[in-house]
Amino acid sequence: MKFRTYKNTDLTVSEVGFGMWTISTGWWGNYTEGEALALMRKAFDLGITLFDAADTYGNGLSEEYIAKAFPKNRDELVIATKVGYDFVTHGEARGRGQREIPQDFSPDAITRATDAALKRLKTDRIDLLQLHNIRMEQVEDDALWKRLEQLKGAGKVRYYGIALGPAIGWMYEGINAIHEREFTSLQHIYNMLEQHPGRAMHDAATETGKDTMFLIRVPHSSGMLEGKYNADTVFPPGDHRAHRPRSWLLNGVKKIEQLRFLENADRTLGQAALQWLLADDRVASTLPNIYNEEQLIEFARAPETPSLTSDDMERIAELYAENFGIEEDPPKFKGTMELAETATA
Repeated sequence: MKFRTYKNTDLTVSEVGFGMWTISTGWWGNYTEGEALALMRKAFDLGITLFDAADTYGNGLSEEYIAKAFPKNRDELVIATKVGYDFVTHGEARGRGQREIPQDFSPDAITRATDAALKRLKTDRIDLLQLHNIRMEQVEDDALWKRLEQLKGAGKVRYYGIALGPAIGWMYEGINAIHEREFTSLQHIYNMLEQHPGRAMHDAATETGKDTMFLIRVPHSSGMLEGKYNADTVFPPGDHRAHRPRSWLLNGVKKIEQLRFLENADRTLGQAALQWLLADDRVASTLPNIYNEEQLIEFARAPETPSLTSDDMERIAELYAENFGIEEDPPKFKGTMELAETATA
């Protein structure tokens, strides 16, 4: 494993992290507590130190798992979690799936959620607290950002940032936050097949000279970039991937065939997908969806595999620019993808 440190901080994370979403929500199959904890401990043994949870993942279950898996390893872990969904009031059932519940980003609600997360995690501090799927309203809310700074000052939170979603998009939520706020980490969807609007956010951080770095989720495009799907692949009814249209599967398989040149005796396609992200020094860590030990080992070893060459990177860019030669409907984005024109007198 290799490690990176967020700019101007002492927050050092493994280049591959463990996203708790997969094993605590039931959207990628169901795991017993024993299976989940075993995967987490195996990840730690492989050098993974970053565990990314959310209070709403399984109604606190993901945070409880971290406490149970590592009762004596607190100082060796980087615990990231997210707050903002009001699952306490609205009674979200574990395994709710794709339906969003109401959010509450009022300063007092964020304080309550942070305190509750600390109790579930059985710790006195959260290394990275993230506002979970914020909208533009929260980007502009001075009181919210002041409260985050107060939580940091109180020692409950070491660093804070934002997570964008749930679907791909949210371009100006990210760009405006980078321009207007000071924060450590921005989590978003980004991968070789879904480069927009992630690249625009990275460019915004570079152009503004901000220290913001990025935590990448869905780095394999819901498993597509693992290179194991084919036209006959069928996902179980409750599986997250079953919500994707069939055209996503068929066109994705065609795109993957054009990326097979990245595979070799020393590197799988799934590892190459992570290396593509790690070629960007603004990426702090990656959060592949991990659902079995074999795959966990593959991804944990990705940083040690051969880096992509400049020729590799250029060829990927060319394929993406041409949409891999495939005609398909434009992707659908969520959030603010265009800025409203300012009225002139």
